[in-house]
Amino acid sequence: MKDRLPADWKKVLKDVLASPEFAELEAFVAEERREHTVYPSEEDLFSAFRLTPYEQVKVLLLGQDPYHGPGQAHGLAFSVKPGVKPPPSLVNIFKELQSDIGAPKPKDGSLEPWAEQGVLLLNAVLTVRQSEPNAHEGHGWERFTDAVIQRVSNNPEPVVFILWGSYAQKKKALIDTSRHIILEAPHPSPLSASKGFFGSKPFSSANKALKKAGREPIDWALPE
Repeated sequence: MKDRLPADWKKVLKDVLASPEFAELEAFVAEERREHTVYPSEEDLFSAFRLTPYEQVKVLLLGQDPYHGPGQAHGLAFSVKPGVKPPPSLVNIFKELQSDIGAPKPKDGSLEPWAEQGVLLLNAVLTVRQSEPNAHEGHGWERFTDAVIQRVSNNPEPVVFILWGSYAQKKKALIDTSRHIILEAPHPSPLSASKGFFGSKPFSSANKALKKAGREPIDWALPE
């Protein structure tokens, strides 16, 4: 599994990857793939790391669990592959994108253009069983992704951390808040989007913070 991680990320995470806990996680995921349908595919598992090199991370957008429907999850938090209907949370993200920066409705639900500009689209848990949300919670992914958050926090350049919902906001403890910018809002899911996600202006706020830190802003508008 870890062989699919790009060399730059392997280097910054080498202690975690060499740990007995990571070996147990690999064994667990391999067994799950043998017994069940697991998303995303092995090939897509580390898409976020492949598309966003460690030294290029400007924004870390934290999700919780991959989508659990066929063809949805492809290794990037909140994103789906072109041709796949955007799930409700992503629809709400696009509504806020339009209201915040006036971006037109995207042609599909792929957030790869963000990842390619330095937005690390990280889920706290990187695999899931089909139709069983949170089935892989508490099996070791959190230790790995907590280490990813800490390593990004160690980055000398200021990074914007976007934390939506109480689950993501608990990860604040892993971030050096004296050097990095934290943007918090309710989760974009239909259950909580109207409680303050809409109107939170995460995209313009992230760009304001990046410019202030002397970093290139993100072009958040996605292809129409």
